[in-house]
Amino acid sequence: MESIEQEKTRKKPNIGITIGDFNGVGPELIIKILQDIRINTICTPIIYGSGKILTKYKRLLEIEQFNYHQYTPNSYLNEKKPNVINCWQDNFEINPGKVTKEAGKCAFLALEKATEDLKSGFLDGLVTCPINKSNIQSDEFKFPGHTEYLATKMEVKDNLMLLCSDTLRVAVVTGHIPVSQIKITKEAVHTKLTLLYESLKNDFGISRPKIAVLGLNPHAGEEGLLGSEEKEIIQPVITEFHKKGKLVYGPFPADGFFGMYSHTKFDAVLAMYHDQGLIPFKTLAFEKGVNFTAGMPVVRTSPDHGTAYDIAGKGTASEVSLREAIYTACDIFRNRTGAVTRQLRVKPRPDKREKMERY
Repeated sequence: MESIEQEKTRKKPNIGITIGDFNGVGPELIIKILQDIRINTICTPIIYGSGKILTKYKRLLEIEQFNYHQYTPNSYLNEKKPNVINCWQDNFEINPGKVTKEAGKCAFLALEKATEDLKSGFLDGLVTCPINKSNIQSDEFKFPGHTEYLATKMEVKDNLMLLCSDTLRVAVVTGHIPVSQIKITKEAVHTKLTLLYESLKNDFGISRPKIAVLGLNPHAGEEGLLGSEEKEIIQPVITEFHKKGKLVYGPFPADGFFGMYSHTKFDAVLAMYHDQGLIPFKTLAFEKGVNFTAGMPVVRTSPDHGTAYDIAGKGTASEVSLREAIYTACDIFRNRTGAVTRQLRVKPRPDKREKMERY
């Protein structure tokens, strides 16, 4: 018989999944993925939203094989089915592709409850489906997005937006702020670079990360002719990391760096601002991209796309990014805790005859 400590190392993580804006693609992607019960071999999925909403999408999409267990504090977590926690009781109608006040309110209620359970330790990781950053705004939610809300609730001063795929990782110094307000400082570059380095070690299991740092200006400043930030701010930070024996290089001109596929030589890339990093990432890895919030004591990932109102409810949205977000949350949980979970991934085939493959 295994000891308590051995049982802990074999814990299957409880992964919360918020429904997001229920008029977007979130609900249908959840159903598409969790209709395959093999996902339960690597985690226990817990959906935060509404069983009524999921049932309506199940009927709309004509997916018969999706079944779930209604979880309450007085019941139990089902190890063989997805679990659903009802975060509201009202019977709202779904309007795929429409922006409604009700959908925004419910997206917040799901996020609020999931965050409480994440803080309490009931959840081992959280995967957030897309929200509309406009209709979710209220007296309780005055944030640019999920990340800022979670950072506030977790009382985290600094965090890092890290976009991940199986071939590319890109982090950004500045995130959801207007381009006119972008200001690069030594402190900011140093902080984000430190968070990235530590995340690569602790969350991704890379013992000695190799990181590329991009410049801010065209052609990385052209030796000061096109801007001084590279010489005065970015290079001194890179030099400081070098002196500590860390494999940090740059600053590289962003266009040539990705154009020459130089990113393939590094474990991660640190970009200076949102679009500088996300445009090449989404060009190269959009379908399998995952947004991970590094630097927080909890595990949070999300698919690398929005509500996709234009295709919501049509059954055509790709579930690959959300599936990868769930896998990544499980991977990071395992790397952080040393837990021995079943290292399997479900890889759908075009003919729907799927199989489990080790990764």
